[in-house]
Amino acid sequence: MDALPAKDAAAARLDALMARGAAFLGSRWAILGGAMSWVSERHLVAALSEAGAFGVIACGAMMPDRLAEEIAATQALTDKPFGVNLITMHPELTALVQVCLDAKVGHIVFAGGIPPGPAIRQAKEGGAKVICFAPALALAKKLVRSGADALVIEGSEAGGHIGPVSLNVLAQEILPHIREVPVFVAGGIGRGEAILSYLEMGAAGVQLGTRFVCATESIAHPKFKQAFLRGAARDALPTVQLDESFPVIPVRALQNAGTKRFLEHQAEVIRRFRSGELAKDAAQLDIEHYWAGALRRAVIEGDVENGSLMAGQSVGMVTREQPAAEIVAELVEQAVAAILARSGGSPGGINVTEAGLSRPSLAG
Repeated sequence: MDALPAKDAAAARLDALMARGAAFLGSRWAILGGAMSWVSERHLVAALSEAGAFGVIACGAMMPDRLAEEIAATQALTDKPFGVNLITMHPELTALVQVCLDAKVGHIVFAGGIPPGPAIRQAKEGGAKVICFAPALALAKKLVRSGADALVIEGSEAGGHIGPVSLNVLAQEILPHIREVPVFVAGGIGRGEAILSYLEMGAAGVQLGTRFVCATESIAHPKFKQAFLRGAARDALPTVQLDESFPVIPVRALQNAGTKRFLEHQAEVIRRFRSGELAKDAAQLDIEHYWAGALRRAVIEGDVENGSLMAGQSVGMVTREQPAAEIVAELVEQAVAAILARSGGSPGGINVTEAGLSRPSLAG
């Protein structure tokens, strides 16, 4: 078999593995952009969708009017599909869902907890597809029964708020048992070879966040991007809980002066509680509020010493700033090269266009 047919065959294999996820998203590739507060806004989201991936706006604490503005601004930059990530605990969740529906957003991602049944029904009745996060098999099954059209399973390797189980384990526990809806995997994915392995395990696609922070189109402060370029996997650690009486939701981030002071802050607040200076509720609130505004300080203002540098363990694979389209192309090329290597073809030097990867996907 000569080189070009081998590349075509490898490209077709990747297309086939991604076909279900790509058809669900309406994108060229079954690659979701992870919703990162302050980072996943109009510029990065539009760039990812234009590159053939699927951008997702991070609504975070936005109020309805602000979200409507962000969606409209994104639609002005791309006519490709993109989604919106909504935090289930947001006090204006119903209004936010309606904003998405009014703007004809095709996919709503519910994150940060189990979405209320009425919110799922509102989204689906309004014509949107619903994506939910499932940290365990039992919850995955429950969410499917509740109407989720697709799931994301995210391992503890991810950046930001994390659960206790790695993607390696979650994928084995969940992928063989959920066939009714597409399942996307997330957490620590930074190369195409890993994408291929999860697709072959049964994933419909993947979600990446950390890998896109240093995209040229990302508005993250240059100092924030430099922290990622310098960071290694071992530098992205979860926050530490000092006392089980004062639970701390683990957040994976690059270590800096702020994370060190967080330990000191916890210790001081707990001391004040033990001495009777603070009630328990007030002490817990004090600990929770330590990071308020910290992500914005780092991402937008460039305060990388005191702000929060939320990053996944794949941060060591972020080696330079480059356009989103180039990052997506690299991931695809790596996956195709891995397929070629297995079939005895040459794994190196694949050109996306030459390999046929620019043609319409099998999903249409």
